[in-house]
Amino acid sequence: MDRKEQALDLHKRGFNCAQSVACSFCNVMGADPETTFRLAEPFGLGIGAMETCGAVSGMAMVVGMKMSDGDLDTPKTKRQCYDMMQTLIKEFKEKNSSIVCSEIKGIETGTVLRSCNGCIEDAVELLDKHLLGL
Repeated sequence: MDRKEQALDLHKRGFNCAQSVACSFCNVMGADPETTFRLAEPFGLGIGAMETCGAVSGMAMVVGMKMSDGDLDTPKTKRQCYDMMQTLIKEFKEKNSSIVCSEIKGIETGTVLRSCNGCIEDAVELLDKHLLGL
C-alpha cells in the first residue's frame, strides 16, 4: 500500500485529516504513531473550528518531524521549516484554492472545492515530492 492509500485508509478508519497525513509518515520519520495520533487530534476539522485545513496541519507536523534539528538550546532550523511550509501551502492553494477548511468545504458558498480525501491525497503527494523527493 502506498502512502496515499495508507492515509486514505486511516481516514476511512476514523482518523481526522491531520492524523491521516501525519500518521502515514510515522514509519519514514521514525515517529511513534500513538504520540503522533494524539498530537494531531485537535487539528482535525480545521483545528476544530473549520479554520486551517487538517491536511495542511498534518503537513506542518511532518515537516517538523523531518526538518527540525530538535535543538532545544539553540534551534537552527526554523527558517528552513518556514520556507518549506510556504512552498507546500503555495502548491496546496494552487490545487485547492484555499487552506481554510470552511472555504474548501463550501460552508458559506455551497460550492465544495475539494473533498477531505482529496486534501489528504494532495498533502501526502506534496510531502512526498518536496520532503522525500518521490
